[in-house]
Amino acid sequence: MKIHPLPIPSPLRAFAAPIYLSRVPAGFPSPADDYVDKPLDLNELLIRHPSATFYCQVSGESMTGAGIFDGDILIVDCALRASHGDVVLATLDGEMTCKILDLHHQRLLAANRDYAPIPIREGCDFVIKGVVTSSIRRHRCLP
Repeated sequence: MKIHPLPIPSPLRAFAAPIYLSRVPAGFPSPADDYVDKPLDLNELLIRHPSATFYCQVSGESMTGAGIFDGDILIVDCALRASHGDVVLATLDGEMTCKILDLHHQRLLAANRDYAPIPIREGCDFVIKGVVTSSIRRHRCLP
């Protein structure tokens, strides 16, 4: 899996769009749910530490079981301390990767059975760059 860093605009520009008060069903439509609530700012919803957050784009299929697909944009928070089971962005011996952190067995796990666990051996160059807090996927390319 290759990671492509993306610049984060500075300062973050607020863009608030309206959000429906009720959840939108993915099954049968509900004719009664037309009420629009207060505007939603995605920066406010998705970014807790703006000065310690960056975006990157995923390339590869190793994290599909975690809902992270080729081309997705990851939001990575460097201010958070990584915990067991977190999806992290890390470098291991100079290679950047997005994987699940397994502190119990000192390894990085893919979320796809086709990829083997990556051991974090003593003496290797291992750095956690940040915790992946969200992913963004486009369902239609914008012109």
